Amino acid sequence: MAEITRKELMLALISAGDHPHLSGLDLSDLVIPGLDLSRGNLFTTNLSGVDLRLANLSGANLHAANLHAANLSGANLSGANLEETDLILANLMGADLSEANLRGADLSGANLSLANLSGANLRGAKLFEAKLSGAKLNDADLSEANLFKASLIGADLSDADLSKADLSEAKSLKGATLPDGTKHD
Repeated sequence: MAEITRKELMLALISAGDHPHLSGLDLSDLVIPGLDLSRGNLFTTNLSGVDLRLANLSGANLHAANLHAANLSGANLSGANLEETDLILANLMGADLSEANLRGADLSGANLSLANLSGANLRGAKLFEAKLSGAKLNDADLSEANLFKASLIGADLSDADLSKADLSEAKSLKGATLPDGTKHD
């Protein structure tokens, strides 16, 4: 992957206008909180270890990107394409992932506490040991997702599709709202 300096990144973003094209670049370990990359093309971009907290990535294409251990807390990823993305150990606490495409994404060990995943496509996603406490998963497609040992304390799963999902050894469903609207005690 090509490497880019902070100066080159800023120049590229300024000249890109509304739709930055950063596909395939190595932006790993940069500290760029609050950056606006909405509707940007970051297909296969290496963003491992990057600090993008409070960033705007709404509608961005992050298909097959590497966000391993990235800090995306409070980021706006609504409507983003995160299909087959590596989000292992990522911090997505309080992030907005509503209507995002996370089909086949790997979110193992990720912190999704208080995240908004309403209407998100998580079909076949790996959420092994993910922290989903207080997360909004209403109307989400979690069919065939791996939620093995996930923490779902107080999560809202109302109207979520959990068909063929692996919920074995989920740490806790206490206080969670289940797909049928009932609260788990």
